[in-house]
Amino acid sequence: MSPNRSILRIAIPNILSNISVPLLGTVDTALMGRLSEMHIGAVGIGGMIFSFMYWNFGFLRMGTTGITARAFGAERPAEVSATLGRALVVAMLLALGMMIFQWPLGEAGFFLMNLTGEAKTLTAQYFYIRMWAAPATLGLYALMGWFFGMQNAIYPLFLTILINVTNMIGSYWFIIHWGMEIDGVAWGTVIAQYAGFLLGIFLLFYKYPEYLRLLKVKMLLEINSLTSFFRINRDLFFRTLALTLAFGFFYSRSAAEGELLLAVNVILLQYLNWMSYGIDGFAYAAESLVGKYSGARNLAQLKQIIRLSFGWGGGLAIFFSMLYFIFGNQLLGIFTNQTDVITAAQPYLGWMMLFPVVSFACYIWDGIFIGLTASAEMRNAMVISLILYLGMHYGFSYRWEVHGMWAAFLGFMALRALFLWNAYRKMSTEQLVETGD
Repeated sequence: MSPNRSILRIAIPNILSNISVPLLGTVDTALMGRLSEMHIGAVGIGGMIFSFMYWNFGFLRMGTTGITARAFGAERPAEVSATLGRALVVAMLLALGMMIFQWPLGEAGFFLMNLTGEAKTLTAQYFYIRMWAAPATLGLYALMGWFFGMQNAIYPLFLTILINVTNMIGSYWFIIHWGMEIDGVAWGTVIAQYAGFLLGIFLLFYKYPEYLRLLKVKMLLEINSLTSFFRINRDLFFRTLALTLAFGFFYSRSAAEGELLLAVNVILLQYLNWMSYGIDGFAYAAESLVGKYSGARNLAQLKQIIRLSFGWGGGLAIFFSMLYFIFGNQLLGIFTNQTDVITAAQPYLGWMMLFPVVSFACYIWDGIFIGLTASAEMRNAMVISLILYLGMHYGFSYRWEVHGMWAAFLGFMALRALFLWNAYRKMSTEQLVETGD
């Protein structure tokens, strides 16, 4: 199979499944947008608190993909099997911890997001219902990461579409037909996550029984592999923590400026979500294929996959920029019918046109480094970018207010790509095929 076909075989199902994710955010935002600005903000903030927690556990997907892909490329089925077992055990332990400590986690989130009064009450209602989805959500991270590592993008497509269609239908039914409000959105999410997790377990037994038969407790506890698993995932945890701090800081500063600006920035970040989930289709392809060829020690194929991933990702980024240039104003009406929110958002649509072409590279580089299991480099690049972003935010927003907020956030994306490119440039041939062992 040609490299382009290999990329598209993984990327297209990912793009199709990823499209359903911002569609879910669009539906939730649109449903709340028919109620009030406060409901829009509560869903956005509540979702961000969960994103903060779940993104920090994103290593369950990213680390599992990279380790599995390398083992798959190196034809080590026992390691492939053990990686699945470790990821699922860690997912369930983390979910149990989240549910036990949900009250302090929630209160810390509400405090950091500057929530008070009715806004806090609405967000808390959403948060404590949605927390019941934690075992299914983290279990899905592990399952999807393993499927990607096995070069299987079709099963994650099935799972994501089922989850998001179930969520959209459930939220719509609860709100429109049952008269629920923010609790309807939360219960829609909980039901959908468990539907997806149960389907994932079924597909695992259906497609990969031979790997399940290889699972042994002794293999899960093999010291060298276990040390490598936790080292990689530790670095990815701190990398993702820095990323969620950047997004959380942006939401927090938006909330501090009032309900109107918070609603505006929640909606505009949906534009970024649409773009990122599209580009991530090629980033996920890079994860799977770079990991496979790194494990197989095929440097020529690895470098070709990297070049082609940037080509496809850049082309899609240009498409999104043109889409926002032509239809950016009309898209605002999809998210809300509040005239004051639409009017307040219009001056910042130009930033939405810039984000795809400036930031796509950081998503592709993330996929490449995940495939290489080069987690320390990812951690360092993200932490340095976060520190510089905070400085840019205060400097730019002091001078240019809201435009400065968006300029600093765009700079954060560009810095991520720059630092990862520099780290890749310094890698030796042996590092490219041996990183993470």
